[in-house]
Amino acid sequence: MISIEPNTIQGGIAQDERGSIRFVNEFDMSLVKRFYIIRNADTELTRGWRGHKIEQRWFYVLSGEFSLDLVKIDNWAKPDQSLPIHNIILRAGEMKVLNVPNGYATAFRALEQDSELLVYADYPLSHAVEDDFTWPVEYFKSI
Repeated sequence: MISIEPNTIQGGIAQDERGSIRFVNEFDMSLVKRFYIIRNADTELTRGWRGHKIEQRWFYVLSGEFSLDLVKIDNWAKPDQSLPIHNIILRAGEMKVLNVPNGYATAFRALEQDSELLVYADYPLSHAVEDDFTWPVEYFKSI
């Protein structure tokens, strides 16, 4: 079995006297069916845990920065609470898209006030009710 891991897709910025253009040209959006933007109320709130067996997500920080925690789920009915948590910091100035493949749960927190996180999904909203798993933020013990 091939293990698919989260990965980042690097972008860049072009600047001249007119301003700047941020881009991630290597991000193939042909699988994207929808997107949404998340803005946490404050920097204390952690959103999570939410996982998907089938759907994958791509995360891009529009402004500010976010701390994202990822867990590869071992058992969807009752995941091991001591699964390793992988942390990734995403900053708007880095122009990176983080791809989180199916099989993972995420939790995230804004590290700066008014940070905005753009999230892409590869299934329509009608599918989400069939593939949406949630656990309390304190469920995984490493957080």
